[in-house]
Amino acid sequence: MQQRRVPAIVMRGGTSRAVFFHRRDLPEDADLRDRVILSIFGGGDPYGRQIDGLGGAFSTTSKTAIIAPPSVPDADVDYTFGQVSVTTPLVDYGGNCGNISSAVGPFAIEEGMVPATGAETVVRIWQTNTRKRIIAHVPTARGVPEVEGVFAIDGVPGTGALIRLEFLDPGGSMTGRLLPTGHPTDALDVPGIGALTVSLVDAANPVVFVRPADLGLTGLEMPDRIDGDLALLARIEAVRAAAAVRMGLARSAEEATARSPGVPKLAWVSAPATYPSTRGSAVAAEQVDVVGRIMSMGCLHRSYALTGAICTSVAVQVEGTLPHAAARPGPTGERRVRVGHPAGVIEVGAVVSRRGGEWEAEKVITRRTARRLMEGSACVPASLWPQEAAAARAGATRG
Repeated sequence: MQQRRVPAIVMRGGTSRAVFFHRRDLPEDADLRDRVILSIFGGGDPYGRQIDGLGGAFSTTSKTAIIAPPSVPDADVDYTFGQVSVTTPLVDYGGNCGNISSAVGPFAIEEGMVPATGAETVVRIWQTNTRKRIIAHVPTARGVPEVEGVFAIDGVPGTGALIRLEFLDPGGSMTGRLLPTGHPTDALDVPGIGALTVSLVDAANPVVFVRPADLGLTGLEMPDRIDGDLALLARIEAVRAAAAVRMGLARSAEEATARSPGVPKLAWVSAPATYPSTRGSAVAAEQVDVVGRIMSMGCLHRSYALTGAICTSVAVQVEGTLPHAAARPGPTGERRVRVGHPAGVIEVGAVVSRRGGEWEAEKVITRRTARRLMEGSACVPASLWPQEAAAARAGATRG
């Protein structure tokens, strides 16, 4: 037996794509599991193409979701997210992907883990990376998720059926606090760069917010401008790694870069402005409450990470943060925040309050589309499984 087949399903969720697995179909040993996943994706490709796997050479298309029966009460499924590095042999489980979260409900229904109930089926998701709850409201008909609809997402061609997600109590997803340091802004000393004013916020995923001017940027840059400047990318990573240490997510900047490239994310925000989008039309200042750009695994995100948008929408309502200072003035409490990104606009509704001197995020509501793209088996060299390798050697000896 030269290759072993692993049941796999490819799904798009929002502006991302992932290979979904049932946990039962992957090895129990964590190191072996990750080697199998890396083989399936072609992760750790020094050429950055993932030619020998299913990854798409971008962080948004090199993701995995591992689904299992619930491990906590009042949940229907467990969902573990993994960010598969394109160039480094690493699967980063340091945070969640909001876009892929939108595909978990449809997956659970189609796989018979949650029965469809009329025109809308509620799927209660336990997100194991962040240990937070997500409620997915999935449109269904004739026992399966609806796919076609009229809802559009900037960054995804066409339209689809609207899936509503509620991220419950998203604050402190990885650090335990909405403001990990207790301050809306901090002075961050970055070796080789100096002191920068940053906002460290943790809602759905930890994010370090910076002023674009402190990176020598206007705030309206497009991916090619950022990704083509290696010196700029190195400065951005230095800031992100220093923030990871300050937030308690890594013991050193070197560890943050090597072991936690996906978390925290780094974003820069600026006041509403008009700019051309990658879809060819202009994003008008009147359409957005704040302009944002966010990094993902060392590159500028082609749109805006959903967990980053969640964190941004919460931070806009926290007085004293950089997003609050940059955004169009608005109410605190319950607010829909429109973030302008390279491909268009993403809108997120957040309920934020201050109790006992501490800022809290009660919940965040987002809208996405998702659909199954492919189902079948992924082929992995049999030698990755020790028992398969032993069997192969035994067969060769007998021959």
